[in-house]
Amino acid sequence: MSADSSAPSKTAEHHADDGHDHGHAHGSANYAELVASVLAGVLLLAGWLVDQFTGEGGRVAWLLFVGAYISGGFFAVREAWENLRARKLQIDALMLVAAAGAAVLGQWAEGALLLFLFSLGHALESYAMGRARRAIEALGELRPEKALVRRGSQLFESPVEEIQVGDIVVVKPDERIAVDGFVILGESSIDQSAITGESVPVDKQPVASREDARRSGDALSAEHRVFAGTINRERVIEVETTRRSDQSTLARVVELVRSAQAQKSPTQLFTDRFQRYFVPAVLGLAVLLMFAWVVIDEPFSASFYRAMAVLVAASPCALAISTPSAVLSGVARAARGGVLIKGGGPLERLGVLHALAFDKTGTLTEGKPQVTDVVAAEGSSERELLRIAVAVERLSDHPLAAAVVRDGMQRLPETPIPTATSLESLTGRGLQAEVEGKTVHLGKKVLFSEIEGPGLPVSLAARIEALEGEGRTVFALRHGDRYLGAIGLMDTPRAAARDAIERLRALGMTSMVMLSGDNQRVADAVAASVGLERAVGDLMPEDKVAEIQKLRASGEVAMVGDGVNDAPALAAASVGIAMGAAGSDVALETADVALMADRLEHLPFVIGLSRQSRWIIRQNLWASLGMVAFLIPATIFGMSMGVAVLFHEGSTLLVVANALRLLAFRERAPS
Repeated sequence: MSADSSAPSKTAEHHADDGHDHGHAHGSANYAELVASVLAGVLLLAGWLVDQFTGEGGRVAWLLFVGAYISGGFFAVREAWENLRARKLQIDALMLVAAAGAAVLGQWAEGALLLFLFSLGHALESYAMGRARRAIEALGELRPEKALVRRGSQLFESPVEEIQVGDIVVVKPDERIAVDGFVILGESSIDQSAITGESVPVDKQPVASREDARRSGDALSAEHRVFAGTINRERVIEVETTRRSDQSTLARVVELVRSAQAQKSPTQLFTDRFQRYFVPAVLGLAVLLMFAWVVIDEPFSASFYRAMAVLVAASPCALAISTPSAVLSGVARAARGGVLIKGGGPLERLGVLHALAFDKTGTLTEGKPQVTDVVAAEGSSERELLRIAVAVERLSDHPLAAAVVRDGMQRLPETPIPTATSLESLTGRGLQAEVEGKTVHLGKKVLFSEIEGPGLPVSLAARIEALEGEGRTVFALRHGDRYLGAIGLMDTPRAAARDAIERLRALGMTSMVMLSGDNQRVADAVAASVGLERAVGDLMPEDKVAEIQKLRASGEVAMVGDGVNDAPALAAASVGIAMGAAGSDVALETADVALMADRLEHLPFVIGLSRQSRWIIRQNLWASLGMVAFLIPATIFGMSMGVAVLFHEGSTLLVVANALRLLAFRERAPS
């Protein structure tokens, strides 16, 4: 709402301020401005009625109009002065100049009408924008101010800001959890909807080892982790704090959502460029129109009045507020649904996607693979194969490694596991380590054609081929020069994956592909199980980036992954979408869009929201430009200043109200 190119960012910054005290003060200021505006309207109406009975120049009417000037212009004068001190020419100053010009011409009633409508529009616009801002601030208010902390056998109430990492917080039923942490005592279900958007409470249980849980960090299983701002529904639990209150997931989300408002979308950058040239042109036009009396037969007062009316009509107020209001509303609605969108750029790009690329493990599948086959090579045994495999995999943090360790230990009760050393990751191929004085290679069959030593036995290679044909991920293991066998694993496709793919297809997303490091047959099997027609397997991390770049040659592409292993591909895509970002610093930092819950079904919601946001941004853009295009010639050819400002302020309120529709967005059910 400005006469310079910085105006949209001013709106975004204004609504990105934090602190509840500021929000309260801002709300009080809006209320005072609304009261002053209504008073200006009452005085204007009284002055007009008195003028009808006393005739032109009545002193009482004049005093009432002056009162309307003071009441309607007080907040505009204050803001204009602050902006001028900051060397910014805002719409407030232009309106005041036009009102002053009307007073100079003796058009007190018209000037008072201008200030009344402008102040009323400004107050209502601030109120409407405040609704979107409060939708974001409401996230920050979810965290309780105090919590029950246990130290030793003592329980005491502590301000949340004073709770340290490692403190034990006791949470009673139906209380909000005050900190991020993991459950150490008690089982309960937690309503995480405020953070992750999950509609059903999530069951939580204590960790088996607090030391292991601390070491796991972001990789700790969701069944143990809890977040500040969520609600304990059933039983008393005790939580060990893992983050201070100012570093919690809730605090990070609120901060990222607020900062996202200041990141400009492509449309907003366009309006900035447009205003940079348009505003000086309008000011030049107003100056020229002041001298119209030199060319045409009319008094200077008529030319001056017309110039003032054009100045009001051409002020790009609605244009400046149209995009920030839609971005603010869209980002706020997404956050309420458990999705973090980092600004207007990703919000708009999501709405014009040409293709979607999915990672397999942890995205289309549960990310919890199980050992399904243990194939001992000739001269070896299942026990020998598993004990060496478990020894190596215990040093890795890969989900497949965790599955081998978990399921292998279950098959080897009371069997001593040797110690592995010198672990080395052979990126995209497997692992190398030292066990019992010999080098161990564990990985895909292609690994054994690239390293020195004997190749895969024909019988073992044939068995691996058969397992891969059944959709298994298979690792072979060689201990020194001796092959011990192969281990087959299978990751279960997500139950919601097929439905999510169908909903995306209903939205018109026809170009969808799965990218996987597994062999092509495994990739094809998983893709078919979730309803995808295309999958690309045997990909190294750099290969995924190359596939994304191929897709980008035809349009905007989004990559959906876990935000950690897929960081290069997420960065290469037009929009990087991270799954299960709640509590993950890496995912929150690397992705353009973060699905806070580990739920693929939130993806159709956010794409539908972004399309609606883009459509509303376009509506607002054309409405605001159309109004300016109508009002400039209309005022040049005689439209009065009062009518022009009525249209002008009406268009501003129209685009804000249109943007606020995004706060009520709901995904349409597929037909």
